[in-house]
Amino acid sequence: GHDDEDEIYEGEYQGVPHEAEEEELAQQYELIIQECGHGRFQWQLFLVLGLALMSDGVEVFVVGFVLPSAETDMCVPNSGAGWLGSIVYLGMMVGAFFWGGLSDKVGRRQCLLVCMSVNGFFAFLSSFVQGYSTFLFCRMLSGFGIGGAVPIVFSYFAEFLAREKRGEHLSWLCMFWMIGGIYASAMAWAIIPHYGWSFSMGSAYQFHSWRVFVVVCALPCVCAVVALTFMPESPRYYLEMGKHDEAWMVLKQIHDTNMRARGEPEKVFTVNRIKIPKQLDELVEMQSESANPAAKVLFQASRGAELFCPACRYYGLSVWFPDVIKHLQADEYASRVKNHRNERIEDFTFNFTLENQVHSNGLFINDRFVSMKFKSVTFKDSTFQNCYFEDVTSLGSFFKNCTIVDTFFYNTDIDDSKFIGSSVINSTFAHNKTGCQITFDDDYSAYWVYFINFLGTLAVLPGNIVSALLMDKVGRLSMLGGSMVLSGISCFFLWFGTSESMMIAMLCLYNGLSISAWNSLDVVTAELYPTDRRGTGFGFCNAMCKLAAVLGNLIFGSLVGITKAIPILLASSVLVCGGLVGLRLPDTRANVLM
Repeated sequence: GHDDEDEIYEGEYQGVPHEAEEEELAQQYELIIQECGHGRFQWQLFLVLGLALMSDGVEVFVVGFVLPSAETDMCVPNSGAGWLGSIVYLGMMVGAFFWGGLSDKVGRRQCLLVCMSVNGFFAFLSSFVQGYSTFLFCRMLSGFGIGGAVPIVFSYFAEFLAREKRGEHLSWLCMFWMIGGIYASAMAWAIIPHYGWSFSMGSAYQFHSWRVFVVVCALPCVCAVVALTFMPESPRYYLEMGKHDEAWMVLKQIHDTNMRARGEPEKVFTVNRIKIPKQLDELVEMQSESANPAAKVLFQASRGAELFCPACRYYGLSVWFPDVIKHLQADEYASRVKNHRNERIEDFTFNFTLENQVHSNGLFINDRFVSMKFKSVTFKDSTFQNCYFEDVTSLGSFFKNCTIVDTFFYNTDIDDSKFIGSSVINSTFAHNKTGCQITFDDDYSAYWVYFINFLGTLAVLPGNIVSALLMDKVGRLSMLGGSMVLSGISCFFLWFGTSESMMIAMLCLYNGLSISAWNSLDVVTAELYPTDRRGTGFGFCNAMCKLAAVLGNLIFGSLVGITKAIPILLASSVLVCGGLVGLRLPDTRANVLM
């Protein structure tokens, strides 16, 4: 009882669909989504996907927060420092491209469930492993899992939104990345400095507070996985795969959920059939694409590169900025160093902490160092004769060009790495402490750095609100270009930051201005690619962002102790150039999802 010319069923072959038929399907889907309405279903999905996006934000900040603690705890030499940040972003880069592309083949929901499960499992496991190489491996796989979150989340959510709602609500969704940053900063502030929140089994197994922090940061991911099991697949993806019945059932679920929430449960879903063209015949598709495959690849790559340029600056700066604060604090700390020269101390017992001192040309005879700590203490050209060291912890302390004669060391962490160009003669080392002696009880910067990151992340809130409210009114490209230029200017003024307070203020300003560009980019990327390549395109863009993070982590990290001019000029230039390149993108505000 229907007109065969008006309805096209799943099982029928209609040949290769023309571009007009694809446009007709997109317009038809837009009308159906409008009939389903925007209500309870979209808000439920918004919260679930928000948890997944929050996990991505947490993963980014976890890197910076556990970096110094993990590397100190695991006795990582300076040559190996920084690999944690790079290896995590490397995993995220590969994961973004892999999971994004896979979501176009097997579905958004299924891929998101698997990639979030991988992230949660290896993030949890990494908190218990002891070796640095094993820890790196677990964090790399954790990053590989979470790498799929951003490309899939935005592709997934966009396909449930009508055109007039898409820009605003995708921008609201971006706020969960900020919430993830706030959560990570608050948890780091509350947990990591509490060295007492730890336990050990002998000296071989240590579970310090930063490991508790890693476990807590895996909780949003676990919640997202559980919640995702109650969500359906994208109906737009089903239609692209030719699964008419499955798409119709999901659309009816959206309609009925929203109507019940409005108090109109009796309202009937009027769509009985969806007119869809048959999937392209594989042979015909191969022949049509083989005409100029190189051009097609170059076109997609160039479009992805345009999207990459505005985004590439953010991650490197987010990892680099805590190091800037630490170096400012370290400079101030070093300016307060106490110098002791040509001292001679005999038959004295040191049972208190020595901190931030340099002892040059000293002579220590028959002295006892018992139940004490050396913190940032350096002995230069000094002699220790008939001395006794017991239960001594040395943090950032060294013996340079010293002579150690007839001295006994018991239960200390003083080993060969502490002696630089020194001579150890007829001395004994017994029951040395193993592992790195880490403590935050004396850490003058831990609370402060976490609090700064908390403020910097919170400063994103006004920009998030503004971008969400104006995204559909001002337009994606205007928001993108304006935000990039303004954030580039604010980044440049970091050059003139000579104090912590000024750097913090500029960080907050930069974060508040740059988030609008980030949100615009997410919206444009979701709208620019067709359904069969949306995940792949988004994955490519996000993978390039993570590549920039790896490069930024290595470049900025190596320069931060030397000069801040180069990283700041580099970041400012990329911001401005990225904004100009982004203006070349097509305006997608009026587009339906193809």
